[in-house]
Amino acid sequence: MTDSPAARDIDTSRPHSARMYDYYLGGKDHFETDKHAAEAVASVYPGIFVCARENRAFMHRATRVLAREHGIRQWLDIGTGIPTEPNLHQVAQSVVADARVVYADNDPLVLKYAERLMRSTAEGRTAYIEADVNDPQSLLDAPELTDVLDTEQPVALSLNALMHFVPDDRDPYGIVGRLLDVLPSGSALALSHCTPDFDASTWQKVTDIYTGAGTPVQFRSRADVARFFDGLELLDPGVSVGHRWRPDAEPAATDAEVSLWTAVGIKP
Repeated sequence: MTDSPAARDIDTSRPHSARMYDYYLGGKDHFETDKHAAEAVASVYPGIFVCARENRAFMHRATRVLAREHGIRQWLDIGTGIPTEPNLHQVAQSVVADARVVYADNDPLVLKYAERLMRSTAEGRTAYIEADVNDPQSLLDAPELTDVLDTEQPVALSLNALMHFVPDDRDPYGIVGRLLDVLPSGSALALSHCTPDFDASTWQKVTDIYTGAGTPVQFRSRADVARFFDGLELLDPGVSVGHRWRPDAEPAATDAEVSLWTAVGIKP
């Protein structure tokens, strides 16, 4: 991808996690600096491409389960990333046509392509908020949120491959708790999180690459990921490696390739 007038406010001098993720998924909405950083990650952790695909697949399955089995009709998806079809609203609206989805991200490139996220069914609605998860109150105060979502009714909070970009010194558990506090009983948390549990030395190298590029990360253990679900009722099979959370087919990847803890919990 090259610079264009529409992308002049986008910092191409250093890699961005959303654009690196686009590269892992085989997309085209990234720059050379993102490609180089992503290839550096792949050189130490070739499974990153499998991890990215399995993260996306988990999001699809979790969304369908919440819509079909738990009556969820509303989603707040933070850390949306560059649109990749099918997007969350397309998955949800394929189950329930009137599903409503609010997307949020802080990368100008995601905003540039946000119209892809606005192609809702006639019965449903979508909106996009430019916001940072590190400032949850500004996100919650955004008028687009309550314009699209009825926060008196259950909402699924979708945090896919996001919270490992919030180190402990930024209070990640407090952030998730603040977001869940405003949601009523019956709401849900669907979360995926990269982990060093299966190969600590490799994931330290991945940490060093991201941190060296200006993006602090903290990959967490299964126990630390489970803490995000304190007070929630975990759906079976609990905190599981991404490709093992209600798979559509027999998993082909290894746990070390995926290295992604996933879970869905319901707020009692």
